[in-house]
Amino acid sequence: MAQSNSLSLSQSPTSSTGVRVKLVALFKTLATLTLLLIALPLNALIVLISLLWGIVRSPFTKKVVAAHPETILVSGAKMTKALQLARSFHAAEHRVILIEGHKYWLSGHRFSKAVNRFYTVPAPQEDPEGYIQALVEIVKKEKVDVYVPVCSPVASYYDSLAKPALSEYCEVFHFDPDITKMLDDKFAFTDRARSLGLSVPKSFKITDPQQVINFDFSQETRKYILKSIDYDSVRRLNLTKLPCDTPEETAAFVNSLPISPERPWIMQEFIPGKELCTHSTVRDGELRLHCCSNSSAFQINYENVENPQIREWVQHFVKSLRLTGQVSFDFIQAQDGTVYAIECNPRTHSAITMFYNHPGVADAYLGKTPLAAPLKPLASSKPTYFIYHEIWRLTGIRSWKQLQTSVNTLVRGTDAIYSLDDPIPFLTLHHWQIPLLLLKNLQQLKGWVKIDFNIGKLVELGGD
Repeated sequence: MAQSNSLSLSQSPTSSTGVRVKLVALFKTLATLTLLLIALPLNALIVLISLLWGIVRSPFTKKVVAAHPETILVSGAKMTKALQLARSFHAAEHRVILIEGHKYWLSGHRFSKAVNRFYTVPAPQEDPEGYIQALVEIVKKEKVDVYVPVCSPVASYYDSLAKPALSEYCEVFHFDPDITKMLDDKFAFTDRARSLGLSVPKSFKITDPQQVINFDFSQETRKYILKSIDYDSVRRLNLTKLPCDTPEETAAFVNSLPISPERPWIMQEFIPGKELCTHSTVRDGELRLHCCSNSSAFQINYENVENPQIREWVQHFVKSLRLTGQVSFDFIQAQDGTVYAIECNPRTHSAITMFYNHPGVADAYLGKTPLAAPLKPLASSKPTYFIYHEIWRLTGIRSWKQLQTSVNTLVRGTDAIYSLDDPIPFLTLHHWQIPLLLLKNLQQLKGWVKIDFNIGKLVELGGD
């Protein structure tokens, strides 16, 4: 009996903590759903007015017509960058088929006028063969000419694995598996770039926390940071500088990370400077479309920045490897002007939203004729933002200067999702896709870290 009471008492703190966590998740989710419900009438009115205006101006709208209209398959339907590419292909009179994993059948972007058909497919990491077979069936059924993956970090390698099977029926605008694997591996990428004579930070592959604990930082002039080589949607924002103030703090931090031979990390030299990100569309090593924007750990604002050093770095890299596909880089520009590529992602970057009003995007992807120069955002292109993220930032304003910055962002820029010519996704993302994801979490009493309206998902520990 005494043993039973002791067991009950020892469990109660854990049980109490679990209940507290679930109550916090419940309140947070209900509060968010309430706020979205309050905003619904205003957003519905905006979309209705936009639709009516579209009907009025439709007879006077001039269209760019493709010389040879094609059927384009675009993946990643939950993400804004997929919507942007769908709109760009549709604007050139191409037919667009949009796909997404079964989990995101609720994608609000499926209701875009740019989308001709929408399908869901198995999650590639859970059913690789089923995923490839589903892609093949869609390509055959819809007579797809080109597949343009807008991959999640998890899916990019599986799209490469699907390339041989799909290439029997259509062009796959993506890298072969060995290239994707190298580009996606932070350590392998920096190693390859260094071999090409390009500037990258000093990096070490870490498979055991003890490697960091035993590292002689006294011989280094700069601090270091740790990043998971596998994509980690939450820990990727942790930029703790190493070494910490004491060896004990360093050991405690490193031991808190899930580092193992099966899940290696990279310890990378931290170079102070300006953060920048890029998106590039390349074919046979030719840079056909390129943009660059200031960046940060969680970037949701994009404004084109002319940076010749970065463009030359990218041109050298993609030409050396004769790449065909979409590739994005994260850079640091040091105080002396040197640019260092710190990461590469073999997939579409959300900075593609800066091309929302460019008529040449479709040709940059699909055309075979060399271009005189890579396409860049038009001079008339406004910086892109996501209105709900900007509203959330307003709640954290503590100074007049911060308020001025936020207002200036809204006045100078444009929402990346809303389009006067295609307004429905603005409504269905915010008041269909995200609420349904929240309701699913509510049903399971699961917590979430934040809502990423750009990617169209809830950021969760251990999530996709």
